[in-house]
Amino acid sequence: QVQLVESGGGLVQAGGSLRLSCAASGRTFSSYAMGWFRQAPGKEREFVATISWSGRNTYYADSVKGRFTISRDNAKNTVYLQMNSLKPEDTAVYCCAASNVLPGTVRIHEYDYWGQGTQVTVSS
Repeated sequence: QVQLVESGGGLVQAGGSLRLSCAASGRTFSSYAMGWFRQAPGKEREFVATISWSGRNTYYADSVKGRFTISRDNAKNTVYLQMNSLKPEDTAVYCCAASNVLPGTVRIHEYDYWGQGTQVTVSS
């Protein structure tokens, strides 16, 4: 079992930045690839970014590429999502998730453990 707890969400103006954190406990953090997903009201959950177990490989949704950066610190059992140049359409609940697909994956069903999420609201 892996427990995931997100933090760092909040209210920010368009063009601003936020840094989300996801702290993991339980089984070995470095045994998992990690991902960030988001869900806006009335919409399905969507992929945002993924990072391999080692941190060497990352992949982003086109909608956030160039603005968001995913990273991890295996010594601290934490994955981060740095979000810059935020837009109102980035408003959503952001969740981190852990996957046994070690290079990372965009597929929701390939993630085994999920956090509760943190709200990000971007005002125009």
